[in-house]
Amino acid sequence: MSNTYKFELIPLPYEVNDLEPYISAEILNLHHGKHLQTYVNNLNAALENHAEYQSWSLEKLLYNLDKLPAELQKPVRNNGGGVYNHNLYFALMAKESEGPKGSLLEAINRDFGSTEELISKLKAMGLGVFGSGWAWLLSDKEGKLSIKSTANQDTFIPENLFPVIALDVWEHSYYPVYQNRRAEYLDNWVKIINWEKAGELYDMHSSLDYSKL
Repeated sequence: MSNTYKFELIPLPYEVNDLEPYISAEILNLHHGKHLQTYVNNLNAALENHAEYQSWSLEKLLYNLDKLPAELQKPVRNNGGGVYNHNLYFALMAKESEGPKGSLLEAINRDFGSTEELISKLKAMGLGVFGSGWAWLLSDKEGKLSIKSTANQDTFIPENLFPVIALDVWEHSYYPVYQNRRAEYLDNWVKIINWEKAGELYDMHSSLDYSKL
């Protein structure tokens, strides 16, 4: 799949009913097939008449937001961020989820004391997001982990922090099943974290530098 214009909807890495009962097929069809597709379409529309930026990767666009023309900054921030964040979110869920291993597990134990403590803090961060946003497990270039949140579709790319876990707490990610019970959604979501993918992302931290894209 292309990481430059024209951007495409990345297919789910599992069937739409594979994550039930935690995430329903109804939610995935709405969230992936409609919400994410809209972000992809809007991002492409924003870049359609800006050929000079069509060769830029999604990460380069988001890192250099303040260097884009004024009319592009908001559409790229909202829709580009939406594409980037959601691609991570859907990749970081799995039908069968085992716990963290290897260097990620070592980092979790070092920075949080245990996986259970990490999960507790991640859920608390997600529950504390007011309105629409995200809770993140992030790594800096040295591999130190932290938990932070963003509003709307903002990313930590401008801060050169690298996502390890992306937890969507916009209402469209859970409302069709959980309604206003965000805490229940969070309790269930952590059961399907794709720890293998999280480990792969963590192992990339030392080799990434968005400023050099």
